[in-house]
Amino acid sequence: MGAMATETGCNLDSGSQKAGAWKLPGQRMLSPERLALPDYEYLAQRHVLTYMEDAVCQLLENREDIGQYGIARFFTEYFTSVCQGTHILFREFSFIQATPHNRASFLRAFWRCFRTVGKNGDLLTMREYHCLLQLLCPDFPLELTQKAARIVLMDDAMDCLMSFSDFLFAFQIQFYYSEFLDSVAAIYQDLLSGKNPNTVIVPTSSSGQHRQRPALGDAGMLDGVEASLFYQRLENLCDRHKYSCPPPALVREILSNVQRLTFYGFLVALSKHHGINQALGALPDKGDLMHDPAMDEELERLVVRSRLYRTPRQHRGKEPGAFDFQRRDKLEALERVPSALAPTPNPFRWEPRE
Repeated sequence: MGAMATETGCNLDSGSQKAGAWKLPGQRMLSPERLALPDYEYLAQRHVLTYMEDAVCQLLENREDIGQYGIARFFTEYFTSVCQGTHILFREFSFIQATPHNRASFLRAFWRCFRTVGKNGDLLTMREYHCLLQLLCPDFPLELTQKAARIVLMDDAMDCLMSFSDFLFAFQIQFYYSEFLDSVAAIYQDLLSGKNPNTVIVPTSSSGQHRQRPALGDAGMLDGVEASLFYQRLENLCDRHKYSCPPPALVREILSNVQRLTFYGFLVALSKHHGINQALGALPDKGDLMHDPAMDEELERLVVRSRLYRTPRQHRGKEPGAFDFQRRDKLEALERVPSALAPTPNPFRWEPRE
């Protein structure tokens, strides 16, 4: 079973490399590190058991429909969707946040689905961005959206408008490193209040149990804390958060450039850091955020097709067969356009689990 994710060609690694990236089907990943790991440790690091459990639950819930297609095809379809990152669409929040790969896949799906918001220059409120998130995950918690918006808005009111790129990169940090940031908030509060630096910070995995973050108007927020002491505490935290924190070297780079900083100043620096975005691997660089050639080709293809079928009768060719010839010519051209987003035939529909 340890080689299952490898055989499907899917990279579920959540280490310091590109955690959100996946390999193309057919590529093998039997690295020396993989061979050196015990099977149980490999399964835990790659969260293979999480996907196996979910696949079995989906199999049981859809057994009547799956019976006519076969179990082997079902598992093939399921793990293909995991590799492609489409397995998180319209799923419950508990599943979306279950693994680093799921989180990275959701970030990428959100970017690709709503990139046109940024491309058109539209500015939205926090509530409007939350509605977009709920289109992909109906039970997505408002609290996480509010925390992401706070990174952008700082002292401004929560109903202020935000650009798509500003919100997206703040949301990426808040969503992917959620438990880590809650622990960072606790450390920051302890440093402000002068508590014992040896206090153990226990991270939580439930979004409903996050600790209250420092309020922007609290005393000491303007001055912040000493950056070197803050880093010492975060370095110890990163050792415990092996698969859910930014690379320690990049955290050190951020903190080495200042003498003191505030909690939200640290979050803003994380969200704008090019290296951290690359290490996470879910989103392109900010300069390429509005460019997605595969999606553009697919959208253009759909627009052309819709125009073909909506052509008014008065605009059709006067000579018999003239319009039919033009339409056939365009359709042949469309067939030559590669579509990276063409869905894989999938007879099964994954429904949210109760």
